Amino acid sequence: MDKINYMMTADEVAEELGISKGHAYKLIRTLNEELDQAGYLTVAGKVPRAYWEKKIFGYGD
Repeated sequence: MDKINYMMTADEVAEELGISKGHAYKLIRTLNEELDQAGYLTVAGKVPRAYWEKKIFGYGD
């Protein structure tokens, strides 16, 4: 059975965008601040895959 990972790590973000891991952490921090202000719980260093796809690629609109 395949494991579905709903959260993206800084390594995955960095690889997908072709950026450094440090910059990926900054981007994740920004996205998590938006989620926090909207009242959602966040996990440091990770971002929900669905929110990532919505903000970066415009999916889910």
